[in-house]
Amino acid sequence: MRSGLAALAAIALTAGVAGCGSEAGAGTSTGSEGSAISAERCAQNKAAGTITYLSGYQYQSSVSILEYIAASRLGYFKDLCLNVVLKPGTGDTAQNTKLLAGGRATVSPVAEQDVIQARANGIDITGISSYSNAGLEVLMTNKDITRLTQLDGKVVGHKGYVPATVRAMLVKAGVRWDSLKLVKQGYDPSVLPRRQGGLEALTGFVSNEPNQLRAAGDAVTVWKPIDYGVPSSLGAMAVDPAFAKAHPHAVEDILRAALHAYDYCGADDKHIAECVGYAAQLSGPTYDKKLNTAIWKTETQIVKDHPTAGRPLGAIDPKNVAGIVDMLHRFGIVPDSVTAGRAEGWFDTSYVKAVHADDKLVWPAP
Repeated sequence: MRSGLAALAAIALTAGVAGCGSEAGAGTSTGSEGSAISAERCAQNKAAGTITYLSGYQYQSSVSILEYIAASRLGYFKDLCLNVVLKPGTGDTAQNTKLLAGGRATVSPVAEQDVIQARANGIDITGISSYSNAGLEVLMTNKDITRLTQLDGKVVGHKGYVPATVRAMLVKAGVRWDSLKLVKQGYDPSVLPRRQGGLEALTGFVSNEPNQLRAAGDAVTVWKPIDYGVPSSLGAMAVDPAFAKAHPHAVEDILRAALHAYDYCGADDKHIAECVGYAAQLSGPTYDKKLNTAIWKTETQIVKDHPTAGRPLGAIDPKNVAGIVDMLHRFGIVPDSVTAGRAEGWFDTSYVKAVHADDKLVWPAP
C-alpha cells in the first residue's frame, strides 16, 4: 500500500496482542476460548496453529488493519479458538506478498491490483476479500486547478511512481500524459500548498495526506479515480494458499472475527476511540490518535459510499477484477497472458460467502 518506506529487514516483527446475524456493537467477547464456536470447529482451528497477520502499514487505523487489532484485543479470535499473532508491515506490498507466498505470513492486506501483479510474477498468493471497488490512491491539487487538463505541462509529484489508478484517471480526463513533469517527493504533503519546485499536483492516499493538510488549514482539491470509473480496491486481504487449503475453516473464521470487529469499531465515536486506542497502545506515545481517527472515518465512509453492490461486506466483485486487468494491460504492467478469466481464478470469495447468511455476518460461528 505504501511501497518503499523501508526494507524488509527493518520490520519490527512485534508479537501479537495477546448462528445468527450480528448487529454493530452488539457482540462483545466473553473472553472465554471457544465461546463463539462449536467444539468440533474449535478443535479444527486450534489445529491450524499460529496464524500470522501482517499489517499493510504499521498499526495505522486503516480498514484491514484496525479491525484485526480490535479482533485481537476484544477477544474475538480467542472466541473462535484462533491463535493470531499481529505483526506490523512497513508499507512495502511486494515484500508482504513474498512473505505470504513463503509461508512466513498467513494473512495480509493486499490490494486486488497487487494480487494480480504478484501472481503475474509467479508469487503464489490468493485474494480472499475486499470491502470496496474504490481505492485509497488520489491526486491532490491546489484550489486554482479546476480541471485536470490544466495540469498539461505542469509538475506532478509522486512517492516513487504514479499509481496506475491515478494515471488512468488523468488519461481518461484528457490530460496529455507525456507532457507532465514527474518528480519524486517525500512524505511531507505541505510541499503542495507551498508549491515547492513549481509543484502543481501531488499523489497521496485519500485518508492520509488530505486529512493532514486539512488539519494544518491548507485547502486542496482531491481528485479520486473512482469518480472517473477507474477500478481499484479497499480493505482487500490475501492469504497463504497452502494454509488456506489445509485450514479453510480457519480462514473463514479469521474473516468472521475481523468483520465482527469492523462492525464494533464502526458503531459510534466511542467505539472508534476505543479501537484507535488499541492501535495506539501497540504503537507507542507518538501515535497520532486524531489523525488515525480521521483515517478510519474516511476509509469506512468510502466503503459505505462505494460498496461491492449486491454482495455482502468483504465479497470480491469479479467485474472489478476484470476492470483492473484491463487497466494493467493498458499501461503494460502485466502481459497479455494475464486474462480477466485467469485473474479471477486468483481470488476466492467463498470464505466471505461462508460467513454470511442473507448478507448478514453469522456470529457466533457454527
